[in-house]
Amino acid sequence: MEIFLTMGINSNLLYIDPAATSMLLTSITAIVAACGAGIFIAWRAIKKKVNKALHIDENAKKEVEGELVISDELKDEASTEENKSEQIISGENTASNETTDTADATTEEK
Repeated sequence: MEIFLTMGINSNLLYIDPAATSMLLTSITAIVAACGAGIFIAWRAIKKKVNKALHIDENAKKEVEGELVISDELKDEASTEENKSEQIISGENTASNETTDTADATTEEK
């Protein structure tokens, strides 16, 4: 403490609050992340311009898939499957309605 007083620094000013430290570290991390993202974006833009100037195609060695073509036969099969599933669902609903109707009829008879 005597060393700080002789240097003209008050020892009470040397305390750093843990919350302030946490905020400081978070701020530093955010700044580093923002700078890294900015550098990455700038690098991609520069790389794109250089490749365009040198007539280099980035996708030259990449394999490209063909277009997806759905024929009319597949569309018909898909629509019939949808109709079948709708019929099954509606059939289950009517079957459950019929069982409740028969149950109601038996209770009314008693």
